[in-house]
Amino acid sequence: MSYETILYDVKDRIATITLNRPDKLNAYTAIMGIELEDAFIAANEDDDVRVIIVTGAGRGFCAGADISGGAGAFDTKSGNTAMFQGASNSGAVGQQKAAKPRRSGSGFVQTIYDSKKPSIAAFNGAAVGVGITLALPMDIKIASTEARFGFVFARRGLVPEAGSGWFLPRLVGLSQALRWCLTGRVFGADEALAGGLVTEVVPADQLMTRARELATEMAENTAPISAAITRHMLWQYAGQPTPFPVMSIDGALSVELGAGPDVREGVSAFLEKRKPNFPGKVSAGMPSTFKPAPR
Repeated sequence: MSYETILYDVKDRIATITLNRPDKLNAYTAIMGIELEDAFIAANEDDDVRVIIVTGAGRGFCAGADISGGAGAFDTKSGNTAMFQGASNSGAVGQQKAAKPRRSGSGFVQTIYDSKKPSIAAFNGAAVGVGITLALPMDIKIASTEARFGFVFARRGLVPEAGSGWFLPRLVGLSQALRWCLTGRVFGADEALAGGLVTEVVPADQLMTRARELATEMAENTAPISAAITRHMLWQYAGQPTPFPVMSIDGALSVELGAGPDVREGVSAFLEKRKPNFPGKVSAGMPSTFKPAPR
């Protein structure tokens, strides 16, 4: 498939989505949001895709919103800026050559959050404003030594968006989230690692190799249905005040999965000292006892 602002490639059961406006440090536009949503939906509908990697072309990951519209760049009333133009258009996007974009009806943040495929954000450079918040719903975050981060909203007269007021404190703790958001300053990869925003920092020339290593480890060793349910359980129940809500579902899930083909294959592969070949597919094999947490 072909897009205007991103690249999409599938190889070895890994879908790689590359934000692709390198001349603008991959600055975010409404079209990019629509295309990112479409790409995640495409990956979720493809049983051959096991893991999704998101990175940026050139020197940046995503340097925030495209403010080429000047002081009115965030004026939703005008609708004439790159940030908002086309955001409500459910038809063809810009010069996109692909078919009509797939829309979840809830935007790219919820599409990433609801994904049945694990995702890895590989920060190759600046990730500022929406450039970092768009990645918060992704499961594993690693950074190049060249990466820079900034929750700069208060410095622009805005507030943290894309659900980041929920995601960020859960990832790094309330104290760290407040410090980064209230100062609005840009900080480096080492501080992001120390603060828990990313789990790993690697040299720039090793970033994608490391991202693919992590993706391959998941693709080759974990059951797709188990991975899908696990990421939902952790995201949706980790903030509960007691363990009992998740305990109300994990027992039933273990019973249903335990009688299924994936568990038999997983145990057999372990005993036979070989890599597993799990037959389950998220498109048709999700257990009846799995119910996403209410919104």
